[in-house]
Amino acid sequence: MQLDPSALRVIEAVARAGNLTRAGAALGLSQPAISYQLRRAEDHLGVALFIRGRGGCTPTPAGEVLLRGLLPALAQIDAALAEVRAMARAPNLRILTDFGFAGLWLMPRLGRFRALHPEIEIQITAAQDGRPPRSGEVAIRFARQGDVEGWLWMPERVVPVCAPDHLAAQGPFDSPARLADAALLHVEAPTDRRWLTWAGWFAGQGLNRPARAGELALNTYEFVVQAALAGQGVALGWRPLIDAHLASGALVALGAEVLRPDSGYWVVAPGPETTAHRILFDWLRSELA
Repeated sequence: MQLDPSALRVIEAVARAGNLTRAGAALGLSQPAISYQLRRAEDHLGVALFIRGRGGCTPTPAGEVLLRGLLPALAQIDAALAEVRAMARAPNLRILTDFGFAGLWLMPRLGRFRALHPEIEIQITAAQDGRPPRSGEVAIRFARQGDVEGWLWMPERVVPVCAPDHLAAQGPFDSPARLADAALLHVEAPTDRRWLTWAGWFAGQGLNRPARAGELALNTYEFVVQAALAGQGVALGWRPLIDAHLASGALVALGAEVLRPDSGYWVVAPGPETTAHRILFDWLRSELA
């Protein structure tokens, strides 16, 4: 016969607290109740688990063996219970995306969504290489057609950009050949990502221009934009992520825009579609329009 789960919690509490009184306080039980349950557990196992003394309770060799397995197991159970409770009170919308999209496009507009729909609770989780969305979650991911199960919401539109001061000091950049001589800013993405790179942009212009030593590479697109705003070089500007900077004049476009209709930001939402999902999807379409 196995120990009662409540007895396992008593053993854990005594081990962590170091005496019966503090263990009882942690569990909301009296000291005699803790002592009784601990004695029953020891009688059941046929071995003493703690040495009681004035200094408190010290695990016996048998107690140490039990605690080596018990404490990690209970910690795992507590973590799982916490996750389940979090799921039970999960927000109406949990959105997963990358740092660049969250910082440059979503956060500046989120106040409008919340003003329109104050009844919807939102949680945003940003990561560069995020996990796949679970049922009920919405992911807004940059991908190529066929790589995700979802719908293409924001097709990829790219134009080279830089700060006006950088253009004045280092330009003009009025042709792909002139841009090939510029100091370029790179997104240092893994090779399996689908972002357009400078090498790909130049290839589309009929030029071969590999990255050069000393150029600045950053691991998030938001950092690339910050470097461009600071006048540190020319960046590929993803629209409409950078449209606010173009509108304010903080960045200027250099040349023609490139459209890649088979790639961009996709909306991925596994599981049943909720009312909150439909409201979000309609809002995303209206914001892009």
